[in-house]
Amino acid sequence: MHANVHGFRTRTIHNEAGIPAETVSAETRTHRDDAELLDAYSRAVINVVESVGPAVVSVYTGKRSRESEVEPHGSGSGFVIAPDGYILTNSHVVSGGNKIEVAFTEGVTHEAHLIGEDQATDMALIRVSDTGLAHASLSMDSEVRVGQLVIAMGNPFGFQSTVSTGVVSAIGRSLRAQNGRLIANVIQHTAPLNPGNSGGPLLDSHGRVIGINTAIIAAAQGIGFAIPASTAQWVVPQLLAHGRVRRVYLGISGRSRPLGRRLIRFHGLTQDSACEIMSVEPASPAAAADLHLGDLIVAINDKTVRTMDDIFIELTRWPAREPLSLTIVRRSELVKARVAPVELAA
Repeated sequence: MHANVHGFRTRTIHNEAGIPAETVSAETRTHRDDAELLDAYSRAVINVVESVGPAVVSVYTGKRSRESEVEPHGSGSGFVIAPDGYILTNSHVVSGGNKIEVAFTEGVTHEAHLIGEDQATDMALIRVSDTGLAHASLSMDSEVRVGQLVIAMGNPFGFQSTVSTGVVSAIGRSLRAQNGRLIANVIQHTAPLNPGNSGGPLLDSHGRVIGINTAIIAAAQGIGFAIPASTAQWVVPQLLAHGRVRRVYLGISGRSRPLGRRLIRFHGLTQDSACEIMSVEPASPAAAADLHLGDLIVAINDKTVRTMDDIFIELTRWPAREPLSLTIVRRSELVKARVAPVELAA
């Protein structure tokens, strides 16, 4: 019995274990809420798997000898991005082989041919002779947030339609490709990956492809990387048109970095982030233009720059040896730089 502020006595009801009923009720509500959240999480993953699963494929490459025998060369994953047979995968999955086969989840196998590849972003486009295929959609939203749920699909060790989940643990990472060049703006996530996942999609909770899984760190636990869909958005049209990405380069690597409010107001900037230069290659156009480590690129040809992708996209349309303009914040000063990019060898 307890006395309230008006002097009346109230009774606290206990259950058989002597625990106040309101405590039991609160615990029950908490368990029920947790169960509902877990159920919603499960439903989200199941919906994604059911909708995107038929578009995920196994990719096998081999080397055909003069005797027409085929020796296995590599394997990985991929996913259909158009109903007329176009499939996106990793460059390192198909490089070095002269025979490509694609296996679909229902057991059908097709021979595929290479449309084009880009080792600098570890992406390749292949095609099978079939139409009306289930396909996945590349996300048009370039904003990937740390902490958001991600779902990885692929065929590790030949086990088809394998699903793992995790969260985005970091964005704006750099990863070195097989040709030695840095792949910028990579997504780091915790969805477990294994050999064979390469080339498979990284999906958000709505089933949109936000990345292409490309690598794992063998000595680390739970660290995977994916090329963002925003990069694929400009690479794929180049592969369709030219079989490769025709690009000029500056000779820098960079990452997205937030800008302070004072800096934004002082210089009248319209964005909240810029591309920070992390390295400058010797004897490159950037070195010749005296670009520095730590420079913040806020615009290229007066177009706003937030990430390395913004620079890459502009460079795909820019002719070699034609000077372009960079707007840079250097030690809080706003400076202009003229850089004449050169074309990368095919």
